Amino acid sequence: MAGIICAGHINWDVTLRVNALPEPDGEALITDQCQSGGGSAANTATALAGLDYEPLLLGSVGDDQYATLLEEELTSAGVDCQYLQRIPGQETTVKYLVVDDSGEVFILANEGANEAFVASDLPRERLRETAHLHLTGQEPETAEKLARQASDLGVSVSFDPGRRLGERGYEGLIESVELLFVNEREARTARNQDLLATREGRTVIKQGDGGARLLDGDRMVEREGFEVSVTDTAGAGDAFAAGFLAAELNGEDELKGLDVANACGALAVTSVGARVSLSWDAVEKYLQQ
Repeated sequence: MAGIICAGHINWDVTLRVNALPEPDGEALITDQCQSGGGSAANTATALAGLDYEPLLLGSVGDDQYATLLEEELTSAGVDCQYLQRIPGQETTVKYLVVDDSGEVFILANEGANEAFVASDLPRERLRETAHLHLTGQEPETAEKLARQASDLGVSVSFDPGRRLGERGYEGLIESVELLFVNEREARTARNQDLLATREGRTVIKQGDGGARLLDGDRMVEREGFEVSVTDTAGAGDAFAAGFLAAELNGEDELKGLDVANACGALAVTSVGARVSLSWDAVEKYLQQ
């Protein structure tokens, strides 16, 4: 398989399942809880590993017990962690995901070390060897430098900015990147801030069980999603992006890419936590529908 690099956040997630998301000054009952690795770049890399790739992960963690757990978990899943940066004296970013019975989630986080890495942590020679660079939410300056280096080397680039799209300085990257992933809420934010008006690349809008659509200038491609019983929506967008990238790198067209992406997203929402164990066999079962 052609090489792919994922760069961005690596977190430790604590997932709390509750009977309902409380109102201000309200209270909810915790019905279950678990801990596992998270972070958009790490989630996407893990999903790609399940689809027979050997992704390289660029990101940063602290020097605590969570860093060790994450590296062991990622390596076991088939992710190359040789450029995972351990930052002395800092804590690994921990996020608390509160999930209600419908699968809706809100997130609480500490700052941690997940944006301590810099573009120069990835050797230019290693970037030159890859087929694709996938960027997720991170320090804008780092993301822009990585994207610029990749473009200079003829490496294609995709970007999934995540829920903080409207709060960070991603304007230049959104305008220039070849492939942009956003969900419907993020797409509205981008349009309200005129971030999509000058885009020349493709934009994929994730719509959950409503499917997805791809926009490329005046051209639009749409595919329906899959009906599933939602357990947890955390990480579904990362699995979606992994599916689309894997299909395209395998030489599939955009229609098949969206179908594979929708199937990966469906598999993600039926499992607890932000990480999902993917396989082509599991994806094919959805595609046969």
